[in-house]
Order: sequence, then C-alpha cells, then structure tokens
Amino acid sequence: MYVRHQPPECPPHAVLSTIPSDSHTWNLLFLQLALEEQGWEVTNLGACVPVDTLVTESAARSPGLIVVSTVNGHGAEEAPALARAVRAEPALARVPLVIGGKLGTEGALAPEVHTALTGAGFDAVLTGPSAVPRLLALLDSLSQRGHGRDYANAG
Repeated sequence: MYVRHQPPECPPHAVLSTIPSDSHTWNLLFLQLALEEQGWEVTNLGACVPVDTLVTESAARSPGLIVVSTVNGHGAEEAPALARAVRAEPALARVPLVIGGKLGTEGALAPEVHTALTGAGFDAVLTGPSAVPRLLALLDSLSQRGHGRDYANAG
C-alpha cells in the first residue's frame, strides 16, 4: 500500500506518544509500523504518557520528529500544554512536532482548534482521511531535509 523507502545509513529517529489521558495503543502500533516502513527508527512511549516523561525521553533521544497520536477525543484540551512543554525544552524547540487522531468529541475539528494547536507549537495537525497520506508526505519531506533537524527554518 505504501512505498517503502530504503533506510539511510543513519536512520532518522521519531518519538511516538499519546496525551496523558489516552490509554489506546492500536493507533501507536499502526503509526510505529508506518514510520518504520518509511525508514524511521521509532521510540514508542506507549499510552497515558505524562507530559514530563515525553519531554525528558524526547530530549534524551534527540529525535528528528515527535508524533502525538490520540483517539480518545481529548487532544484539543490536553495537547496545547504538551506542545508548550516540548517547545520550552531548548533541545526540542526546533524538532518537528505533529499531532493527529481524534482530537475532539464534537466530530470535525473546528478551525479555531487547529489554530490553537499550531499556536501552542505543533507544526502539523493531521486529522480525517488525509491524515496518514499527509504524515507520509511529511516524513518524505523531513528525510530530504536531513531528518527534520532544520524543519523550523525550512522553506
């Protein structure tokens, strides 16, 4: 279904997590497999990850990408604080940070929620049927830019 990229000599590294209240893991396993198929090394932190754990573990790994996936509908409420905490860590300030999944309980994501999430520090908000194709395009883009290390300044 997806084109598998040949891994580079030093594969890019991604940290994968949920928000603190989300106990689901199937979404994390799916995303881990998708990232690995694209040549990424993945640290999957699992479900119900406290924000401080995400920040500490991410800073220790110097990832090229942090992916937050949630399906419990509380991402719009919890994720802004998570993004601000990630961005407050100097080692993670320029690391691409994306969120996706079921971010609210009201159905389609309202434009103001998207704006709040990007304003808090997320580089991409991926929801709906286009979420996985957009994530794959982002992975390809990051691979071409040196594993995302200069994503914040990239054209």
